[in-house]
Amino acid sequence: MLKSFRIGGIHPKENKLSAGVAIQPVAVPEQVVIPLLQHIGAPCQPVVKKGDKVKVGSLIGKSVGFVSAQIHSSVSGTVLKIDKAMDASGYKRDAVFIKVEEDAWEEQIDRSDELVTECNLTPKEILDRIAAAGIVGMGGATFPTHVKLTPPPGTKAEVLIINGVECEPYLTSDHQLMMEKSDEILVGIKLTMSVLNVQRAIIGIENNKKDAVALFTKKVTAYPGIEVQPLKVRYPQGSEKQLIDALTGRQVPSGALPISVGAVVHNVGTLFAIYEAVQKNKPLVERVVTVTGKEVQRPCNLRARIGTPLTKLIDAAGGLPESTGKVISGGPMMGKALASIDIPVTKGTSGILIVPAPEAKRREMKDCIRCGKCVQVCPMGLNPTLLMTLTEYEVWDRAEKNAITDCIECGSCSYTCPAYRPLLDYIRLGKSKVNGIIRARKN
Repeated sequence: MLKSFRIGGIHPKENKLSAGVAIQPVAVPEQVVIPLLQHIGAPCQPVVKKGDKVKVGSLIGKSVGFVSAQIHSSVSGTVLKIDKAMDASGYKRDAVFIKVEEDAWEEQIDRSDELVTECNLTPKEILDRIAAAGIVGMGGATFPTHVKLTPPPGTKAEVLIINGVECEPYLTSDHQLMMEKSDEILVGIKLTMSVLNVQRAIIGIENNKKDAVALFTKKVTAYPGIEVQPLKVRYPQGSEKQLIDALTGRQVPSGALPISVGAVVHNVGTLFAIYEAVQKNKPLVERVVTVTGKEVQRPCNLRARIGTPLTKLIDAAGGLPESTGKVISGGPMMGKALASIDIPVTKGTSGILIVPAPEAKRREMKDCIRCGKCVQVCPMGLNPTLLMTLTEYEVWDRAEKNAITDCIECGSCSYTCPAYRPLLDYIRLGKSKVNGIIRARKN
């Protein structure tokens, strides 16, 4: 019997329209806009100025705190300016504008496709390369990878969990990366195991990706300590706490981190980036992005340089359909609607979903009918309708006591609500407010 997590969950239509479509590179644009904040934590400080020449891989943004991630140029050319630019959240933030002039790369970067399996670096040296490369969680969370690989004092990693689930509807970038870069991902796993000093790693893959399950099951025989576990198709299984539960049977306590149960979770895209950083000296300057939607002419998986305008990716998929009602960064469940498609690709851009106008319209909200469906599907065991009400009436102490900060923002509650109530919208607002209160209390 296939494993899965124990509490809640749903099974929305998968709509994997771009499944099996080979990864294709997007042409380098004439200009890129590279934000200096592409991660959870402190923004980077620019180390370039107007008129400076840069190459692919040149450092342009330096970390100013431990929870931060270096930013590198994804192109070669001239820095035009450092100015504000809109990001996926709709806010304007500092960014480096670069005019592209050629395709020169930093000399230390190995651009060959030759697989490098041997590594003579110490765990500390591997970790330093990961930090220097600016790697973050590629599943969308964008938490700096070197921080996650540095467990807090008093904690010890026992198992590395690899997230190959990609349970978000429509998205296929991780699946295709697994099919095309399995060897590199496996080397990345071994490097990460070395840093964490763990002897066991589990690759979790949902059973709708049977080709990836078969491929990795065959290849892990050459890698002692690494195993593959097919999983029941169930959303939001790609969330850290749900994946840990499904693969190990351990449940992360309320308010705690995965390391509290001895687990560290990394996305397959992150592990591929680790391979490239350590074995190829390549910083995180590009990523795979799914461009998809029911009316999209050519749903596809594209390899794009960081800073490339989303319009370039949409053009590569056949252009913006006339029926478009909304463009979402990410998937339909956890993604965010965009105010503009001129924003750049960042380290956290996993997909671009183009939604037809009829599906983009919200239905009229009705009164709660007390059916309890939102409670049944919540994977964190919360009461979403109560948390929405507490947010509406600004009862922040009760919201905190009812664990609003445990919400993983998966959207299962809103998806299943027969009264079309915007449960997640209110919970996000309440969660942000309560987190602010908690931070102020600590200070």
